[in-house]
Amino acid sequence: MTSTISASLTRTAEGAALQAVFLDMDGTLVDTEGFWWDVEVEVFADLGHRLDEAWRDVVVGGPMTRSAGYLIDSTGADITLPELTVLLNDRFEKRIGLGVPLMPGAARLLAELGRHEIPTALVSASHRRIIDRVLDSVGHHHFSLTVAGDEVTRTKPHPEPYLTAASGFGADPRLCAVIEDTATGVAAAEAAGCRVVAVPSVSPIAPAAGRAVVSSLEEVDLAFLRGLVTGMR
Repeated sequence: MTSTISASLTRTAEGAALQAVFLDMDGTLVDTEGFWWDVEVEVFADLGHRLDEAWRDVVVGGPMTRSAGYLIDSTGADITLPELTVLLNDRFEKRIGLGVPLMPGAARLLAELGRHEIPTALVSASHRRIIDRVLDSVGHHHFSLTVAGDEVTRTKPHPEPYLTAASGFGADPRLCAVIEDTATGVAAAEAAGCRVVAVPSVSPIAPAAGRAVVSSLEEVDLAFLRGLVTGMR
């Protein structure tokens, strides 16, 4: 976990209830979920195996240890989990080095959160080396705190990543809004007690109490997030 500025909470009369906003990275902030699948397909092709498209829904949004382990078990590939993790991270890092596309509405939302000095964290199952490379493109200044999958004991769908982010800001998780694109991430955020905006990227996610489902970040702004936390949405 890294913090680039002092994580003091900013409160105003207009938005006293919302204490912080947490965003997932792949498929939520940046359009890279497809990148991960393409890299997995390429690496396993090099190993002599073809991935079944149906496995994509299984591995999306999860920690690399779970996704890579599942693919090893499913293909019977002769490779260890640590070896595969290195291959996937190396290939993915090379790919994102060419540039990372933001999801529609992401730049506008980040700018709005920054203008209003809302404590904002990036919370991802990706490893630190990948997060830092993505933020080289997106801009580190948008986040006062980042939590990587290889810096927590238990990553998504366990609540630890979001509890870690809330603790870093001294915030009550119940007064934090999380934006996620997968069921795995939604489960982690809700287990932590956060309110969730789901923007499904690959598989559908149903609305639920304390959870809003939208088709794009273009539907999300600060007023939307405040309403979610205060129960007005």
